Amino acid sequence: MDAAALIRNSRRQAGLTQAELARRLGTTQSAVARLERPGSNPRVDTLERALRASGRSLSLGSKTPKSSVDEAQIVDRLKLSPAERLAAFEASSRSLSRLLANTRRPHARPA
Repeated sequence: MDAAALIRNSRRQAGLTQAELARRLGTTQSAVARLERPGSNPRVDTLERALRASGRSLSLGSKTPKSSVDEAQIVDRLKLSPAERLAAFEASSRSLSRLLANTRRPHARPA
């Protein structure tokens, strides 16, 4: 969830209007609207103050992103001998070459 959504959701859950949150923050309703606009990029201390003003707190953490690589396939390939891996690679290469050749052929037009 982005910063704008965090501020907007916490304000709404607290039952506050933008004007009420602005008063708590000592700013204007239009400034709160800018903070809640998608793509806003407030400083961490601004985000924390806005959340605190709506009865929330900011909690930061980190995690390892999910890999976009199918690691099971890598594990399976590593179980093969070098000769088997080379044979599998050559077979994949031939398949891709055939696929590419088929995409370059002009398509027949209906009569």
